[in-house]
Amino acid sequence: MVQSVELVLDPDLDAAVRGEWALLLDADLPSQARHTGESNAPHVTLGVADTVDDAAEAALRSVRYGVGGPVRLGGLLVFTGRTFVLSRVVVPTETLLAAHRGVHDALAHVSGRPDTTAPGAWTPHVTLARRLDAAQLAAALEVLAGRPRELDGTIMAARRWDGDARRTWDVTRAA
Repeated sequence: MVQSVELVLDPDLDAAVRGEWALLLDADLPSQARHTGESNAPHVTLGVADTVDDAAEAALRSVRYGVGGPVRLGGLLVFTGRTFVLSRVVVPTETLLAAHRGVHDALAHVSGRPDTTAPGAWTPHVTLARRLDAAQLAAALEVLAGRPRELDGTIMAARRWDGDARRTWDVTRAA
């Protein structure tokens, strides 16, 4: 299972994203709102790996994540593939890019890191919906057309997601 490092949004920004999830759900479209697990929250993924060992955990605790600093969600972003993923782009800042690079360096020796998470290839985003077909994507874009172009808030916390144990914890503290 996947292991990840994520930034969690402040309560107001979290609520704004969850509002967009709800709009999609109310339109009977794919939505992150359909994932009802306790750990499901709007977030920005900084890094992903198959495993995270003790050395990587220790290194992750020393990364400066910019907690309390500003974060801006920009316009809608579509990732293509067999199906589509609809997201909001995260406007990169020096602090965000430094946190991403710190996570990348902390995980440098572990396996299962996708090329798309490397500095220079990473696209910071907050996912709204996954596995949309073309018709659902068009409908989702229409549903969200009236939403604000940008949403501003702060980074509330940095967390680790352990897909094997199905749990999260504050990455700046011991697990």
